[in-house]
Amino acid sequence: MRVVVVSGGVISGIGKGIIASSSGLLLKTAGLKVTAIKIDPYLNVDAGTLGPLEHGECFVLADGGESDLDLGNYERYLDIELTRDNNITTGKVYQAVIEKERRGDYLGRTVQVVPHIVQHINDTIERVANVPVDDSGATPDVCIIELGGTIGDLESGPFVEALVQLRHKLVRDPESAFFNIHVSYVPLIHGEEKTKPTQHAIRQLRSSGLVPDAVACRCDDSLDDATIRKIAFSCQVDLDQVIGVHDMETIYQVPVLLEEQGLLQLLRRGLQLDRIPLSASRKEEGAKLWDLWKKTIDIPKDLKPVQLALVGKYTSHMDSYLSVVKSLEHASMHLKRKLNLVNVDSEHLEEAMLQKDPSKYKEAWAVLERAQGVIVPGGFGNRGIEGMIATAKFARQKKIPYLGICLGLQVAVIEAVRDLLNKPNATSEEFDNNAEHKAVIFMPEGSKEKMGGTMRLGTRPTLFQAGTEWSKLRGLYGGVEVTHERHRHRYEVNPDMVDELESKGFHFVARDDVGNRMEAFELKDHPYFVGLQAHPEYRSKVTRPSPPFLGFVAASAGLLEKVLKEIADEKAAVNGHHF
Repeated sequence: MRVVVVSGGVISGIGKGIIASSSGLLLKTAGLKVTAIKIDPYLNVDAGTLGPLEHGECFVLADGGESDLDLGNYERYLDIELTRDNNITTGKVYQAVIEKERRGDYLGRTVQVVPHIVQHINDTIERVANVPVDDSGATPDVCIIELGGTIGDLESGPFVEALVQLRHKLVRDPESAFFNIHVSYVPLIHGEEKTKPTQHAIRQLRSSGLVPDAVACRCDDSLDDATIRKIAFSCQVDLDQVIGVHDMETIYQVPVLLEEQGLLQLLRRGLQLDRIPLSASRKEEGAKLWDLWKKTIDIPKDLKPVQLALVGKYTSHMDSYLSVVKSLEHASMHLKRKLNLVNVDSEHLEEAMLQKDPSKYKEAWAVLERAQGVIVPGGFGNRGIEGMIATAKFARQKKIPYLGICLGLQVAVIEAVRDLLNKPNATSEEFDNNAEHKAVIFMPEGSKEKMGGTMRLGTRPTLFQAGTEWSKLRGLYGGVEVTHERHRHRYEVNPDMVDELESKGFHFVARDDVGNRMEAFELKDHPYFVGLQAHPEYRSKVTRPSPPFLGFVAASAGLLEKVLKEIADEKAAVNGHHF
């Protein structure tokens, strides 16, 4: 078992997740199989009930696990598929231990943090670290473990103790290894790089029982050589163990920066990677991945821009839409376009805002008027809904590319029922349980009372319907009959209104495997007016953009026909090769 722990000091939110993901990518380019675990010391069992404005996006895994957004980073960088077990929280650990105690598993012993909580943490780590995470079915060679928060936080104490004990166990095993990357912050004050915060952070780390094998120093610009020497001398590490991680134009360049700083060589030495037998094919696969990554992120400076508007209710904290933004970035990089994304608070588009603050109202609508495409992502609750409905109407009537995700699909359906079916009071059961015309309803498979883990969650099949060969969305998926995307919702399009909507040209091109749930809609006579009940952003990868997002950005940039032709040609070539 080989483990890379990424811990943090000084302050949180300085990029541990990106450094963890980048470290894993570098190991994959060496031909290794890599998995990842995120430790979150909060008491919540999972991220499902955390508010997006406080904690950012809840990332949904294939098995329906509602997890921290960093697991999304791991999946995007490493092209792996994790499960709910890859996110360990204090709430989850204590819940499991207390359940054991109630069953009598401890046989009357006093249940304590040490050894019982700590042992459960390490048992979980060792079990999850050996679960295959890709199609090969191979056991991972290395597990990346990111410890949330900062060393010294009261709530993370049991996890730090568990990692100390894990380190003690692994360093004595010649076939195992433990490598600690400690991420610190080097502020620039009055033109001087200050190392004292990092010195104190390393002292705190050592006092907890962990030892830094690399010190990743987050900074605005490249560190001076004198600063590196001072940190190395003060923290009792070698010069090559101090890595400057300065701000880059995009986060996708961080793996290249870390490779240039020598991190992969440190990992090779510290993890004794030469002891792992690798076939020539795995080494070649790793080299191809690195070439593809560098080619994908090598974006010319003089790209044509594509102007997009994101209309939502959590725009004051854009981490709420992290996977959506990353999916737009992946598609833009693939199309060699510069993404200009403007966020619009949906409340600012409502008539009430015209009375309350006319300048915000006019500014919000001016953004939509300038946009080449509009996306409405997911959300919950009725705040800002009328602004989203107005956005869908604007995009539909003005022939502006539109992508509705989850709630974005539902508001577009509500708008269509109001306008095309002449039912002006139509709404969702979520917003008005007594509405006369419910365009969106609650359907069994969830709970309205219990919030945590009770929605329609995880990967579900989406079946394109007969006669939808014309569908641009289906073409983006390669013309397949079935695809699979991840879901997170309680409400569905009302099946009783489907036939009437389709008679007006509002086509539901995909449904679930039973045929009752509407998975996707599309308009024929529109450049790109598409909605999905699923969240395709959760499966988008840096080197393989999500098809609906690729189509949306391509349509906004005037490249959709070209993209569809490329996909069709690629499929024909593959079929011809198999024949």
